[in-house]
Amino acid sequence: MRDSYPKTHEEKLAQLQELRKQALEPNPEAVEKQHAKGKMTARERIEKLLDPGSFEELDTFVRHRTYAFEMDKNRPWGDAVVTGHGKIDGRDVFVFSQDFTVFGGSLGEVMAEKICKVMDMAAKVGAPVIGLNDSGGARIQEGVVSLGGYGDVFARNVRCSGVIPQISVIMGPCAGGAVYSPAMTDFIFMVKETSHMFITGPEVIKTVTGEEVGFEELGGAMTHSTKSGVAHFACDDEESCLEDVRYLLSFLPSNNMEMPPRVEPTDDPERMEPDLTTIVPDDPSKPYDMRDVIALIVDHGEFFEVHENFARNIVCGFARLDGHAVGIVGNQPAHLAGVLDIESSEKAARFVRTCDAFNIPLITFTDVPGFLPGTAQEWGGIIRRGAKLLYAFTEATVPKLTVVTRKAYGGAYDVMASKHMLADFNFAWPTAEIAVMGPEGAVNVIYRRDIATSPTPEERRAKLIDDYKAHFANPYAAAERGYIDDVIEPQQTRPKLIRALNMLQTKRVEQPKRKHGNIPL
Repeated sequence: MRDSYPKTHEEKLAQLQELRKQALEPNPEAVEKQHAKGKMTARERIEKLLDPGSFEELDTFVRHRTYAFEMDKNRPWGDAVVTGHGKIDGRDVFVFSQDFTVFGGSLGEVMAEKICKVMDMAAKVGAPVIGLNDSGGARIQEGVVSLGGYGDVFARNVRCSGVIPQISVIMGPCAGGAVYSPAMTDFIFMVKETSHMFITGPEVIKTVTGEEVGFEELGGAMTHSTKSGVAHFACDDEESCLEDVRYLLSFLPSNNMEMPPRVEPTDDPERMEPDLTTIVPDDPSKPYDMRDVIALIVDHGEFFEVHENFARNIVCGFARLDGHAVGIVGNQPAHLAGVLDIESSEKAARFVRTCDAFNIPLITFTDVPGFLPGTAQEWGGIIRRGAKLLYAFTEATVPKLTVVTRKAYGGAYDVMASKHMLADFNFAWPTAEIAVMGPEGAVNVIYRRDIATSPTPEERRAKLIDDYKAHFANPYAAAERGYIDDVIEPQQTRPKLIRALNMLQTKRVEQPKRKHGNIPL
Protein backbone atom coordinates (compact mmCIF):
# COMPACT_ATOMS: atom_id res chain seq x y z
CA MET A 1 0.00 0.00 0.00
CA ARG A 2 2.85 2.37 0.86
CA ASP A 3 4.25 1.93 -2.66
CA SER A 4 1.15 3.67 -4.02
CA TYR A 5 1.81 6.82 -1.99
CA PRO A 6 2.93 9.84 -4.03
CA LYS A 7 6.70 10.36 -4.05
CA THR A 8 7.40 13.53 -6.02
CA HIS A 9 6.18 17.04 -5.33
CA GLU A 10 4.05 16.89 -8.46
CA GLU A 11 2.42 13.66 -7.34
CA LYS A 12 1.73 15.08 -3.87
CA LEU A 13 0.21 18.20 -5.36
CA ALA A 14 -1.95 16.10 -7.66
CA GLN A 15 -3.07 14.02 -4.66
CA LEU A 16 -4.07 17.16 -2.78
CA GLN A 17 -6.06 18.42 -5.74
CA GLU A 18 -7.78 15.06 -6.14
CA LEU A 19 -8.67 14.82 -2.43
CA ARG A 20 -9.99 18.38 -2.42
CA LYS A 21 -12.06 17.60 -5.48
CA GLN A 22 -13.54 14.58 -3.68
CA ALA A 23 -14.29 16.71 -0.62
CA LEU A 24 -15.98 19.47 -2.59
CA GLU A 25 -17.91 17.30 -5.03
CA PRO A 26 -21.32 16.53 -3.57
CA ASN A 27 -23.39 13.41 -4.16
CA PRO A 28 -25.50 14.34 -7.22
CA GLU A 29 -28.52 12.28 -6.13
CA ALA A 30 -28.48 13.77 -2.63
CA VAL A 31 -28.16 17.28 -4.06
CA GLU A 32 -31.10 16.67 -6.38
CA LYS A 33 -33.24 15.59 -3.42
CA GLN A 34 -32.17 18.71 -1.52
CA HIS A 35 -33.10 20.99 -4.42
CA ALA A 36 -36.41 19.17 -4.92
CA LYS A 37 -37.37 20.20 -1.39
CA GLY A 38 -36.63 23.85 -2.18
CA LYS A 39 -33.40 23.69 -0.16
CA MET A 40 -29.84 24.70 -1.04
CA THR A 41 -26.81 22.58 -0.24
CA ALA A 42 -24.52 23.47 2.68
CA ARG A 43 -21.96 25.14 0.42
CA GLU A 44 -24.55 26.96 -1.67
CA ARG A 45 -25.92 28.51 1.51
CA ILE A 46 -22.48 29.71 2.57
CA GLU A 47 -21.87 31.24 -0.87
CA LYS A 48 -25.20 33.08 -0.68
CA LEU A 49 -24.58 34.28 2.89
CA LEU A 50 -21.02 35.56 2.64
CA ASP A 51 -19.39 38.22 0.50
CA PRO A 52 -18.36 36.67 -2.85
CA GLY A 53 -15.03 34.89 -2.72
CA SER A 54 -14.46 35.54 0.99
CA PHE A 55 -15.04 32.04 2.39
CA GLU A 56 -12.01 30.25 3.84
CA GLU A 57 -12.87 26.66 4.67
CA LEU A 58 -11.41 24.80 7.66
CA ASP A 59 -11.16 21.08 8.39
CA THR A 60 -11.87 20.05 4.81
CA PHE A 61 -10.12 16.72 5.35
CA VAL A 62 -11.60 15.74 8.69
CA ARG A 63 -13.26 12.30 8.71
CA HIS A 64 -15.25 10.39 11.30
CA ARG A 65 -13.54 7.71 13.38
CA THR A 66 -16.44 5.29 13.85
CA TYR A 67 -16.10 1.68 12.82
CA ALA A 68 -19.25 0.21 14.37
CA PHE A 69 -22.22 -0.61 12.15
CA GLU A 70 -19.88 -0.75 9.10
CA MET A 71 -19.38 3.03 9.28
CA ASP A 72 -15.73 2.49 8.27
CA LYS A 73 -16.94 1.77 4.74
CA ASN A 74 -18.21 5.31 4.31
CA ARG A 75 -15.87 8.04 5.56
CA PRO A 76 -16.51 11.20 3.49
CA TRP A 77 -14.07 14.08 3.70
CA GLY A 78 -15.29 16.92 5.90
CA ASP A 79 -17.98 14.75 7.48
CA ALA A 80 -21.47 16.32 7.59
CA VAL A 81 -20.67 19.98 8.16
CA VAL A 82 -18.83 22.72 6.27
CA THR A 83 -17.01 25.18 8.54
CA GLY A 84 -14.82 28.23 8.13
CA HIS A 85 -14.74 32.00 8.12
CA GLY A 86 -15.50 34.77 5.67
CA LYS A 87 -16.91 38.26 5.47
CA ILE A 88 -20.32 39.93 5.47
CA ASP A 89 -20.24 43.53 4.29
CA GLY A 90 -16.48 43.37 4.74
CA ARG A 91 -16.66 42.27 8.38
CA ASP A 92 -15.31 38.94 9.65
CA VAL A 93 -17.75 36.17 10.58
CA PHE A 94 -17.43 32.47 11.33
CA VAL A 95 -19.91 29.98 9.95
CA PHE A 96 -20.83 26.33 10.10
CA SER A 97 -23.28 24.79 7.66
CA GLN A 98 -24.67 21.33 8.34
CA ASP A 99 -24.75 19.12 5.25
CA PHE A 100 -27.93 17.05 5.03
CA THR A 101 -26.56 15.20 2.01
CA VAL A 102 -23.97 13.48 4.25
CA PHE A 103 -25.42 11.14 6.89
CA GLY A 104 -28.54 13.31 6.96
CA GLY A 105 -26.50 16.09 8.57
CA SER A 106 -26.34 14.06 11.78
CA LEU A 107 -23.96 15.21 14.48
CA GLY A 108 -21.14 12.93 15.55
CA GLU A 109 -17.84 13.39 17.34
CA VAL A 110 -15.82 15.05 14.57
CA MET A 111 -18.72 17.20 13.39
CA ALA A 112 -19.02 18.58 16.92
CA GLU A 113 -15.26 19.16 17.01
CA LYS A 114 -15.46 21.16 13.77
CA ILE A 115 -18.30 23.32 15.10
CA CYS A 116 -16.55 23.85 18.44
CA LYS A 117 -13.34 24.87 16.67
CA VAL A 118 -15.00 27.72 14.74
CA MET A 119 -16.91 28.82 17.84
CA ASP A 120 -13.66 28.95 19.85
CA MET A 121 -11.93 30.92 17.10
CA ALA A 122 -14.88 33.31 16.82
CA ALA A 123 -14.70 33.96 20.56
CA LYS A 124 -10.91 34.49 20.40
CA VAL A 125 -10.99 37.07 17.64
CA GLY A 126 -14.34 38.63 18.59
CA ALA A 127 -16.41 37.83 15.51
CA PRO A 128 -20.04 36.68 15.11
CA VAL A 129 -20.77 32.99 14.57
CA ILE A 130 -23.60 31.85 12.30
CA GLY A 131 -24.94 28.31 12.33
CA LEU A 132 -26.86 27.00 9.33
CA ASN A 133 -28.79 24.07 10.77
CA ASP A 134 -30.09 21.19 8.62
CA SER A 135 -29.65 17.98 10.58
CA GLY A 136 -31.31 14.69 11.36
CA GLY A 137 -30.07 14.98 14.95
CA ALA A 138 -27.57 12.90 16.90
CA ARG A 139 -25.66 10.25 14.95
CA ILE A 140 -27.11 7.08 16.45
CA GLN A 141 -24.16 4.93 15.34
CA GLU A 142 -21.87 6.94 17.63
CA GLY A 143 -24.08 6.64 20.69
CA VAL A 144 -23.24 8.73 23.74
CA VAL A 145 -20.26 10.27 21.95
CA SER A 146 -22.67 12.25 19.77
CA LEU A 147 -24.54 13.41 22.87
CA GLY A 148 -21.25 14.52 24.35
CA GLY A 149 -20.64 16.48 21.17
CA TYR A 150 -23.89 18.36 21.64
CA GLY A 151 -22.89 19.11 25.21
CA ASP A 152 -19.57 20.58 24.03
CA VAL A 153 -21.45 22.86 21.62
CA PHE A 154 -23.92 23.90 24.35
CA ALA A 155 -21.08 24.88 26.68
CA ARG A 156 -19.65 27.17 24.03
CA ASN A 157 -23.06 28.72 23.38
CA VAL A 158 -23.16 29.71 27.03
CA ARG A 159 -19.58 30.98 27.16
CA CYS A 160 -20.08 33.07 24.01
CA SER A 161 -23.44 34.47 25.15
CA GLY A 162 -23.26 38.25 25.39
CA VAL A 163 -19.67 38.20 24.09
CA ILE A 164 -20.15 37.65 20.35
CA PRO A 165 -23.40 37.62 18.35
CA GLN A 166 -24.64 34.07 17.79
CA ILE A 167 -27.18 33.53 15.02
CA SER A 168 -28.98 30.28 14.24
CA VAL A 169 -30.56 29.71 10.84
CA ILE A 170 -32.87 26.69 10.74
CA MET A 171 -32.99 25.46 7.15
CA GLY A 172 -34.25 21.91 7.64
CA PRO A 173 -35.01 19.59 10.55
CA CYS A 174 -33.70 20.43 14.01
CA ALA A 175 -34.96 17.97 16.60
CA GLY A 176 -34.33 16.58 20.06
CA GLY A 177 -31.31 17.89 21.93
CA ALA A 178 -30.17 19.73 18.79
CA VAL A 179 -32.74 22.48 19.40
CA TYR A 180 -31.05 23.68 22.57
CA SER A 181 -28.03 25.14 20.84
CA PRO A 182 -30.16 27.48 18.67
CA ALA A 183 -32.34 28.25 21.71
CA MET A 184 -29.30 29.71 23.50
CA THR A 185 -28.22 31.87 20.58
CA ASP A 186 -29.24 35.49 20.14
CA PHE A 187 -31.47 35.16 17.08
CA ILE A 188 -33.22 32.29 15.32
CA PHE A 189 -34.29 32.41 11.68
CA MET A 190 -36.61 29.79 10.17
CA VAL A 191 -37.81 29.11 6.62
CA LYS A 192 -41.50 28.53 6.00
CA GLU A 193 -42.48 24.99 4.96
CA THR A 194 -38.93 23.57 4.94
CA SER A 195 -37.58 24.05 8.47
CA HIS A 196 -38.83 22.43 11.68
CA MET A 197 -37.87 22.49 15.35
CA PHE A 198 -39.20 20.24 18.10
CA ILE A 199 -38.05 18.22 21.10
CA THR A 200 -40.15 15.18 20.17
CA GLY A 201 -41.57 14.53 16.72
CA PRO A 202 -45.13 13.79 15.63
CA GLU A 203 -44.72 10.01 15.86
CA VAL A 204 -43.42 10.07 19.44
CA ILE A 205 -46.15 12.50 20.47
CA LYS A 206 -48.82 10.25 18.97
CA THR A 207 -47.39 7.22 20.78
CA VAL A 208 -47.09 8.93 24.18
CA THR A 209 -50.05 11.33 24.27
CA GLY A 210 -52.30 10.17 21.45
CA GLU A 211 -52.19 13.60 19.80
CA GLU A 212 -51.99 13.68 16.02
CA VAL A 213 -50.05 16.62 14.63
CA GLY A 214 -48.06 17.31 11.46
CA PHE A 215 -44.47 18.56 11.23
CA GLU A 216 -45.43 22.08 10.13
CA GLU A 217 -48.11 22.54 12.76
CA LEU A 218 -45.91 21.11 15.50
CA GLY A 219 -42.66 22.91 14.81
CA GLY A 220 -42.79 24.91 11.59
CA ALA A 221 -41.61 28.47 11.08
CA MET A 222 -45.03 30.05 11.58
CA THR A 223 -45.75 27.95 14.67
CA HIS A 224 -42.53 29.07 16.33
CA SER A 225 -42.84 32.69 15.20
CA THR A 226 -46.46 33.08 16.34
CA LYS A 227 -47.20 30.61 19.14
CA SER A 228 -44.02 29.67 20.97
CA GLY A 229 -41.85 32.70 20.23
CA VAL A 230 -38.86 30.40 19.66
CA ALA A 231 -38.18 31.87 16.21
CA HIS A 232 -37.45 35.57 15.82
CA PHE A 233 -37.90 35.56 12.04
CA ALA A 234 -39.97 33.44 9.62
CA CYS A 235 -38.79 33.84 6.03
CA ASP A 236 -40.48 32.86 2.77
CA ASP A 237 -37.47 31.07 1.29
CA GLU A 238 -33.80 30.35 1.95
CA GLU A 239 -32.49 33.17 -0.21
CA SER A 240 -34.53 35.88 1.55
CA CYS A 241 -33.62 34.29 4.88
CA LEU A 242 -29.89 34.62 4.27
CA GLU A 243 -30.38 38.20 3.05
CA ASP A 244 -32.15 38.99 6.33
CA VAL A 245 -29.25 37.50 8.30
CA ARG A 246 -26.88 39.86 6.49
CA TYR A 247 -29.20 42.79 7.22
CA LEU A 248 -29.46 41.91 10.92
CA LEU A 249 -25.68 41.86 11.25
CA SER A 250 -25.53 45.43 9.94
CA PHE A 251 -27.05 46.54 13.27
CA LEU A 252 -24.80 44.41 15.50
CA PRO A 253 -21.21 44.95 16.61
CA SER A 254 -18.73 42.14 16.05
CA ASN A 255 -18.43 41.64 19.81
CA ASN A 256 -19.39 43.14 23.16
CA MET A 257 -16.29 45.35 23.30
CA GLU A 258 -17.21 47.23 20.13
CA MET A 259 -19.92 49.71 19.26
CA PRO A 260 -22.47 48.84 16.54
CA PRO A 261 -21.43 49.93 13.04
CA ARG A 262 -22.60 53.41 12.09
CA VAL A 263 -23.58 54.23 8.53
CA GLU A 264 -23.07 57.63 6.99
CA PRO A 265 -26.40 59.41 7.62
CA THR A 266 -28.35 60.77 4.67
CA ASP A 267 -31.59 61.56 6.52
CA ASP A 268 -31.70 65.07 8.01
CA PRO A 269 -31.22 64.82 11.80
CA GLU A 270 -33.29 68.00 12.22
CA ARG A 271 -36.18 66.66 10.17
CA MET A 272 -39.57 67.61 11.63
CA GLU A 273 -42.59 65.37 11.06
CA PRO A 274 -45.91 67.27 11.23
CA ASP A 275 -47.82 64.00 10.70
CA LEU A 276 -46.83 62.97 14.23
CA THR A 277 -49.01 65.76 15.60
CA THR A 278 -52.22 64.01 14.54
CA ILE A 279 -51.15 60.37 14.71
CA VAL A 280 -52.56 59.83 18.23
CA PRO A 281 -56.39 59.90 18.03
CA ASP A 282 -58.36 62.36 20.18
CA ASP A 283 -60.38 59.44 21.50
CA PRO A 284 -58.09 57.74 24.08
CA SER A 285 -59.75 54.38 23.44
CA LYS A 286 -59.10 54.46 19.70
CA PRO A 287 -56.11 52.43 18.44
CA TYR A 288 -53.26 53.49 16.17
CA ASP A 289 -50.20 51.62 14.90
CA MET A 290 -47.02 52.36 16.86
CA ARG A 291 -45.01 51.22 13.85
CA ASP A 292 -46.30 54.29 11.99
CA VAL A 293 -44.85 56.46 14.77
CA ILE A 294 -41.52 54.66 14.58
CA ALA A 295 -41.35 54.90 10.78
CA LEU A 296 -41.80 58.69 10.86
CA ILE A 297 -38.96 59.13 13.37
CA VAL A 298 -36.15 56.75 12.36
CA ASP A 299 -33.78 57.17 9.42
CA HIS A 300 -35.65 56.71 6.12
CA GLY A 301 -38.50 54.94 7.93
CA GLU A 302 -36.51 51.68 7.98
CA PHE A 303 -37.49 49.41 10.88
CA PHE A 304 -36.31 45.79 11.06
CA GLU A 305 -38.85 44.17 13.34
CA VAL A 306 -37.89 41.24 15.58
CA HIS A 307 -40.52 38.71 16.67
CA GLU A 308 -42.99 40.44 14.35
CA ASN A 309 -45.63 37.71 14.64
CA PHE A 310 -45.28 36.94 18.35
CA ALA A 311 -46.79 38.93 21.26
CA ARG A 312 -47.96 41.62 18.87
CA ASN A 313 -49.05 43.93 21.68
CA ILE A 314 -45.43 45.03 21.92
CA VAL A 315 -43.11 45.95 19.05
CA CYS A 316 -39.35 45.30 19.07
CA GLY A 317 -36.78 45.85 16.37
CA PHE A 318 -33.75 47.66 15.01
CA ALA A 319 -33.50 51.00 13.25
CA ARG A 320 -31.10 53.92 12.91
CA LEU A 321 -31.08 57.46 14.19
CA ASP A 322 -28.59 59.75 12.45
CA GLY A 323 -26.79 56.62 11.27
CA HIS A 324 -26.51 55.08 14.75
CA ALA A 325 -28.01 51.61 15.29
CA VAL A 326 -30.74 51.62 17.96
CA GLY A 327 -33.04 49.03 19.46
CA ILE A 328 -36.68 50.06 19.67
CA VAL A 329 -39.36 48.81 22.06
CA GLY A 330 -42.89 50.15 21.78
CA ASN A 331 -46.31 49.24 23.12
CA GLN A 332 -48.71 48.48 20.26
CA PRO A 333 -52.16 50.10 20.75
CA ALA A 334 -53.36 48.36 17.58
CA HIS A 335 -53.23 44.97 19.34
CA LEU A 336 -54.84 44.29 22.75
CA ALA A 337 -54.69 48.06 23.34
CA GLY A 338 -50.95 47.69 23.97
CA VAL A 339 -51.33 45.99 27.36
CA LEU A 340 -48.41 44.11 28.86
CA ASP A 341 -48.92 40.39 29.39
CA ILE A 342 -46.77 37.31 29.89
CA GLU A 343 -45.62 36.91 26.30
CA SER A 344 -45.02 40.59 25.54
CA SER A 345 -43.04 41.05 28.78
CA GLU A 346 -40.73 38.16 27.99
CA LYS A 347 -40.36 39.14 24.34
CA ALA A 348 -39.34 42.69 25.21
CA ALA A 349 -37.12 41.65 28.14
CA ARG A 350 -35.11 39.32 25.92
CA PHE A 351 -34.72 42.03 23.28
CA VAL A 352 -33.68 44.66 25.83
CA ARG A 353 -31.00 42.39 27.30
CA THR A 354 -29.69 41.54 23.81
CA CYS A 355 -29.33 45.23 22.97
CA ASP A 356 -27.64 45.94 26.29
CA ALA A 357 -25.18 43.06 25.81
CA PHE A 358 -24.07 44.48 22.47
CA ASN A 359 -23.99 48.21 23.25
CA ILE A 360 -27.09 49.12 21.24
CA PRO A 361 -28.97 52.15 22.65
CA LEU A 362 -32.62 51.64 23.53
CA ILE A 363 -35.52 53.85 22.42
CA THR A 364 -38.86 53.14 24.14
CA PHE A 365 -42.24 54.37 22.95
CA THR A 366 -44.82 54.08 25.72
CA ASP A 367 -48.58 53.76 25.31
CA VAL A 368 -49.61 51.18 27.88
CA PRO A 369 -52.91 50.96 29.79
CA GLY A 370 -51.47 48.46 32.27
CA PHE A 371 -51.08 44.70 32.65
CA LEU A 372 -53.61 42.28 31.20
CA PRO A 373 -55.99 41.11 33.96
CA GLY A 374 -57.39 37.58 34.34
CA THR A 375 -56.81 34.24 35.98
CA ALA A 376 -54.85 32.90 33.00
CA GLN A 377 -52.30 35.68 33.41
CA GLU A 378 -52.11 35.47 37.21
CA TRP A 379 -51.83 31.68 37.27
CA GLY A 380 -49.40 31.79 34.38
CA GLY A 381 -47.03 33.94 36.44
CA ILE A 382 -47.49 37.49 35.18
CA ILE A 383 -45.93 38.78 38.40
CA ARG A 384 -42.67 36.90 37.82
CA ARG A 385 -42.69 37.30 34.06
CA GLY A 386 -43.63 40.95 34.05
CA ALA A 387 -40.76 41.52 36.46
CA LYS A 388 -38.38 40.27 33.76
CA LEU A 389 -39.03 43.38 31.67
CA LEU A 390 -38.68 45.65 34.69
CA TYR A 391 -35.40 43.92 35.55
CA ALA A 392 -34.09 44.08 31.99
CA PHE A 393 -34.74 47.81 31.55
CA THR A 394 -33.24 48.65 34.94
CA GLU A 395 -30.19 46.43 34.42
CA ALA A 396 -29.41 47.90 30.99
CA THR A 397 -26.56 50.42 31.00
CA VAL A 398 -26.73 51.49 27.35
CA PRO A 399 -28.25 54.91 26.56
CA LYS A 400 -31.97 54.71 27.30
CA LEU A 401 -34.47 57.20 25.84
CA THR A 402 -38.23 57.06 26.41
CA VAL A 403 -41.12 58.84 24.72
CA VAL A 404 -44.60 58.62 26.27
CA THR A 405 -47.03 59.10 23.41
CA ARG A 406 -50.30 58.47 25.24
CA LYS A 407 -51.15 56.19 28.18
CA ALA A 408 -48.68 55.27 30.91
CA TYR A 409 -50.81 53.78 33.66
CA GLY A 410 -49.98 52.03 36.91
CA GLY A 411 -47.03 49.71 37.34
CA ALA A 412 -46.74 49.44 33.57
CA TYR A 413 -45.65 53.12 33.55
CA ASP A 414 -42.73 52.18 35.78
CA VAL A 415 -41.82 49.09 33.78
CA MET A 416 -41.64 50.80 30.38
CA ALA A 417 -38.23 52.42 30.88
CA SER A 418 -39.46 55.15 33.18
CA LYS A 419 -37.08 57.56 34.90
CA HIS A 420 -37.31 55.32 37.96
CA MET A 421 -35.92 52.41 35.92
CA LEU A 422 -32.84 54.57 35.29
CA ALA A 423 -33.72 55.83 31.83
CA ASP A 424 -31.50 58.74 30.78
CA PHE A 425 -34.01 61.01 29.03
CA ASN A 426 -37.77 60.73 29.29
CA PHE A 427 -39.91 62.81 26.97
CA ALA A 428 -43.69 63.04 26.72
CA TRP A 429 -46.06 64.31 24.09
CA PRO A 430 -48.89 66.65 25.17
CA THR A 431 -51.24 63.68 24.56
CA ALA A 432 -49.54 61.69 27.34
CA GLU A 433 -51.65 60.47 30.27
CA ILE A 434 -49.43 59.46 33.19
CA ALA A 435 -51.42 58.20 36.16
CA VAL A 436 -52.00 55.30 38.55
CA MET A 437 -54.93 54.16 36.44
CA GLY A 438 -57.33 55.38 33.76
CA PRO A 439 -59.73 58.23 34.64
CA GLU A 440 -62.83 56.01 34.67
CA GLY A 441 -61.30 53.44 37.00
CA ALA A 442 -59.79 56.07 39.27
CA VAL A 443 -63.07 57.94 39.65
CA ASN A 444 -64.97 54.74 40.39
CA VAL A 445 -62.54 53.97 43.22
CA ILE A 446 -62.05 57.42 44.71
CA TYR A 447 -65.59 58.77 44.38
CA ARG A 448 -67.63 55.58 44.79
CA ARG A 449 -69.74 56.92 47.66
CA ASP A 450 -70.01 60.38 46.16
CA ILE A 451 -71.45 58.92 42.94
CA ALA A 452 -73.71 56.46 44.75
CA THR A 453 -75.36 59.25 46.83
CA SER A 454 -75.69 61.69 43.94
CA PRO A 455 -79.24 62.29 42.60
CA THR A 456 -77.77 62.08 39.08
CA PRO A 457 -74.98 59.49 39.39
CA GLU A 458 -74.08 59.30 35.69
CA GLU A 459 -73.80 63.06 35.33
CA ARG A 460 -71.78 63.22 38.53
CA ARG A 461 -69.45 60.46 37.29
CA ALA A 462 -68.93 62.23 33.94
CA LYS A 463 -68.10 65.51 35.75
CA LEU A 464 -65.62 63.82 38.07
CA ILE A 465 -63.97 62.01 35.15
CA ASP A 466 -63.50 65.32 33.32
CA ASP A 467 -62.00 66.87 36.46
CA TYR A 468 -59.66 63.92 36.94
CA LYS A 469 -58.48 64.13 33.32
CA ALA A 470 -57.78 67.83 33.68
CA HIS A 471 -55.69 67.33 36.82
CA PHE A 472 -54.02 63.96 36.35
CA ALA A 473 -54.43 62.52 32.82
CA ASN A 474 -51.63 64.63 31.37
CA PRO A 475 -47.83 64.73 31.41
CA TYR A 476 -47.44 67.80 33.60
CA ALA A 477 -47.80 66.26 37.06
CA ALA A 478 -44.91 63.90 36.19
CA ALA A 479 -42.95 66.76 34.61
CA GLU A 480 -43.34 68.81 37.82
CA ARG A 481 -41.56 66.03 39.69
CA GLY A 482 -38.81 65.68 37.08
CA TYR A 483 -40.00 62.21 36.08
CA ILE A 484 -40.44 63.60 32.56
CA ASP A 485 -37.47 65.64 31.36
CA ASP A 486 -39.46 67.58 28.79
CA VAL A 487 -42.90 67.73 27.23
CA ILE A 488 -42.26 68.09 23.52
CA GLU A 489 -44.19 68.70 20.34
CA PRO A 490 -44.56 65.36 18.54
CA GLN A 491 -42.97 66.73 15.37
CA GLN A 492 -39.79 67.49 17.36
CA THR A 493 -39.30 63.87 18.43
CA ARG A 494 -36.66 62.88 15.87
CA PRO A 495 -34.27 65.82 16.48
CA LYS A 496 -34.80 65.59 20.25
CA LEU A 497 -33.90 61.90 20.31
CA ILE A 498 -30.88 62.37 18.05
CA ARG A 499 -29.45 65.18 20.17
CA ALA A 500 -29.95 63.16 23.35
CA LEU A 501 -28.41 60.08 21.73
CA ASN A 502 -25.36 61.99 20.54
CA MET A 503 -24.88 63.44 24.03
CA LEU A 504 -25.03 59.95 25.57
CA GLN A 505 -22.33 58.43 23.37
CA THR A 506 -19.85 58.67 26.23
CA LYS A 507 -22.21 57.31 28.90
CA ARG A 508 -20.49 55.10 31.49
CA VAL A 509 -22.14 53.25 34.38
CA GLU A 510 -20.29 51.69 37.33
CA GLN A 511 -21.84 48.34 38.20
CA PRO A 512 -21.72 46.71 41.65
CA LYS A 513 -19.26 43.84 41.94
CA ARG A 514 -21.13 40.55 41.72
CA LYS A 515 -21.03 37.30 39.82
CA HIS A 516 -24.35 38.08 38.11
CA GLY A 517 -27.81 39.24 39.05
CA ASN A 518 -30.66 36.81 39.61
CA ILE A 519 -33.29 37.75 37.03
CA PRO A 520 -36.72 36.18 37.80
CA LEU A 521 -36.56 33.52 35.08
